[in-house]
Amino acid sequence: MKVISKILIVSLIFLSLPTHGVLDIKITQGIEQSLPIAIVPFGWSKYNADISIDVTKIITDNLKRSGRFDVMDELDLPQQPTEFGAINFNDWRKLGMENILIGDLTLTANGDYDVSFRLIDIYRGKQIAGFRIPSKPNLLRRVAHQISDIVFKELTGTAGAFDTRVAYVTVKKNKDKKTHTLQIADSDGYNQQVLLRSSEPLLSPAWSPNGEEIAYVSFEGKNSAIYVQNILTGKRKKVAAFEGINSAPNWSPEGSRLAMTLSKDGNTEIYIISLHSKKLTRMTNHNAIDTEPTWSPDGRKLAFTSDRSGGPQIYEMDIRGGQPKRISFEGNYNSRPSYSPDGNFITFVHAVNGSYHIGLLDLNNGRIKTLTDSKLDESPSFSPNGGMIIYATIGERGAQLAAVSVDGRIHQRLGLQQGDVREPAWGPFLK
Repeated sequence: MKVISKILIVSLIFLSLPTHGVLDIKITQGIEQSLPIAIVPFGWSKYNADISIDVTKIITDNLKRSGRFDVMDELDLPQQPTEFGAINFNDWRKLGMENILIGDLTLTANGDYDVSFRLIDIYRGKQIAGFRIPSKPNLLRRVAHQISDIVFKELTGTAGAFDTRVAYVTVKKNKDKKTHTLQIADSDGYNQQVLLRSSEPLLSPAWSPNGEEIAYVSFEGKNSAIYVQNILTGKRKKVAAFEGINSAPNWSPEGSRLAMTLSKDGNTEIYIISLHSKKLTRMTNHNAIDTEPTWSPDGRKLAFTSDRSGGPQIYEMDIRGGQPKRISFEGNYNSRPSYSPDGNFITFVHAVNGSYHIGLLDLNNGRIKTLTDSKLDESPSFSPNGGMIIYATIGERGAQLAAVSVDGRIHQRLGLQQGDVREPAWGPFLK
């Protein structure tokens, strides 16, 4: 019982902590040579237009929070142009500014908005990108995230992940009662949506590839069961409620199957269930404990945690058959694997001298890199662009979320105003 006991010890520490609603995301470490950019307040085409969403601020906060940009303070802007022809390039060059973002909002006759923007290279005096995006008033925040993604991609060469969502579990304690809540929110912590409240633990949220459903574990029936819930309608269905352990659901890349951990046949093994036919296929058959399965992006392999070598280590197997192969060899505790979107890396929990950190395994050479230095980190999950990893950690206010870049240079803390937060899962790109 080594793997289960150690994993449960870590999980129970998180579950038993005291409890802190809007995610407060702060950079604690960024890139020294960040990219300078000026973001000019977007102009208005209607003088008395009334709007509660500050598009400029959202874009500014996004780029600052990425740790890759040095955004000029608004008070230091030498001018505030909203059109290309109004830009005094010499003034910006004297300040060493490399790029500038300008934009405009137009209130249309039907009450919607047209949001236009231009990303401009100051030294070349040329436009890098520019679009006009129609938007309903309630979608302006998402438009700001989309603009942020475009700027990020154009200037870093990597897709942005601002227009995405995260799922997580919060725990609030009131006297002797605990309330467990499964929530989702935009990547910046806004637009929170409660999917489920329960007096019993909720664990392991996992996004469907299309971002429309979430699988999770609930103990509301006094025994673990796996559910799949539609985010839009709230409707849910029970997928697995066998005798014993039902845990760690993970979606196949095409979204028709779930890998999971079950002990219905006596030992803890990895299974795959078809969500359409309900056919259950046992993938492992070993007297060790196999748990925490995760699919490779191409759907051909499963990585999982097993103690078959004497302690928790990461193994990988072909879903078509064959013997699992051990792929982690540094340290005596490696668990909770999750593939990067390109399939070249696995993030996992890596123990060093009694502390649990977030590690990164390079599948091309087998090397492990430790990305965090906290005492207790858990539940790593890649952003859909593969650039960041979100995880749960113990901070000054108890259990909270954090994020780290895959190169280890950018660190973020994602705090909550109320309640402990844990079990994070970064959702796919929105469509």
